[in-house]
Amino acid sequence: MKKNLISLAIGFAAGLFGGLIGLGGGIIMIPLMISVLKLSQHQAHGTSLVALIFTGMAGALIYGLEGHIDFLAAGSLAVTAIVTARAGANYAHALPGWKLRRAFGAFLIFCAALLVIKPYLHGIGGNHPVYANTIIFLMTGTLTGFLSGMMGVGGGTIMVPAMVLLTGFGQHMAQGTSLLVMVPLGTAGALAHHQLGNVAKGFLPGLIPGIVLGAVLGGHVANFIPDMPLRLAFIGAIILMGVSYIRTKAPQ
Repeated sequence: MKKNLISLAIGFAAGLFGGLIGLGGGIIMIPLMISVLKLSQHQAHGTSLVALIFTGMAGALIYGLEGHIDFLAAGSLAVTAIVTARAGANYAHALPGWKLRRAFGAFLIFCAALLVIKPYLHGIGGNHPVYANTIIFLMTGTLTGFLSGMMGVGGGTIMVPAMVLLTGFGQHMAQGTSLLVMVPLGTAGALAHHQLGNVAKGFLPGLIPGIVLGAVLGGHVANFIPDMPLRLAFIGAIILMGVSYIRTKAPQ
């Protein structure tokens, strides 16, 4: 019971912050699973991907009801992402834990940089022919799948800026499409990690409902909280975590 309550709280915190800033929540969930649940770096990444499948389902349903999903873009992104997600999971598994921690720290700082520019993304992209956008989606899916499988995150930090900057998507359309892609992408990465023994199944009964409830609440609360102070505080927190992870020492 205690294990389920703790994992429920971790999932809820990840979903809440993810819902507030429009991300899947993996960059919050992974550090918490390592520090509180004492999972290894590899286990945290694999377990995170399983929980994020359900975040994608819930979020995509909400955005889809509002008409904020481009299914052609989602299919183009997913078709390459599900292939490279397995490669990313295998690459992460081959890395020693300390190297994976350093890589995750660098990824956190990269996410912080994207969050800094996120408010300025609206309306930057231009209009392209359908075939040009499809090529962009396929290439973005290739990169997103690998990083998602490796880092245990949903991939929204890559897909959303790419859709807004390169193809002219609105923010809501980009986020809804990204959430839908998270379902097949997360499934492919999670299956690969499961086969490698990197999924702590005992914590999933708490993590999954926690992250779904948190994401739904965060999405609603975001309408009542000033965006900039919340975003700056979150950026500062993940930069500190990223620096801490990068400074992980190699074993003697």
